[in-house]
Amino acid sequence: MNPEHSWPIPPAGGWTADDLDTLPNLPPHTELIDGSLVFVSPQTLFHARAISFFERQLEAVVPDGLEVLREFTIDIDRLNRPEPDVIVCREDVLTDLAQTRFAAEAVLLAVEVTSPESVTRDRETKPVKYARAGIPHYWRVENQDGRAVVYVFEREPVTGTYVASGIFHNRLKVDVPFPVDLDLTTIMPTRRRPE
Repeated sequence: MNPEHSWPIPPAGGWTADDLDTLPNLPPHTELIDGSLVFVSPQTLFHARAISFFERQLEAVVPDGLEVLREFTIDIDRLNRPEPDVIVCREDVLTDLAQTRFAAEAVLLAVEVTSPESVTRDRETKPVKYARAGIPHYWRVENQDGRAVVYVFEREPVTGTYVASGIFHNRLKVDVPFPVDLDLTTIMPTRRRPE
């Protein structure tokens, strides 16, 4: 019997962040969470549009010395190398066009757009890991009946955990990590039907 797919067998103790660059034939956007490989499902239209929206909008307002990247992995620790949908990071860590990751300490903001298969990771697993890694800001974007809702979190320095600082439905307006004012209704605009 010749199987159509040959899945990698994890080593004792799980995969490491370094393995993600060397394992052959991994699907695009494979993440490493707690030593396990996480494969993503096909993107929904909402997911694709939301990622593009936040990438474009943040690029337009990001201060000098920072850069916006989409779907780029970050090293949290030896067993965790997630790939946030959009990140804002320090420009000085982008040193080599061949690099595939950088340390979480360089990230100022991580944005995750939830999809049906990622809800638990985006609501529970990743925020805990991002906060422990010292990422000061986390935004979770969810599709609620075709409209984007953004949950904004800020890392509390004493406890090292995220606290909710706002829920935004039609407009996202915040002053940190830098001033942002976004019309969320343009992610999935309502199209007029022909009369």
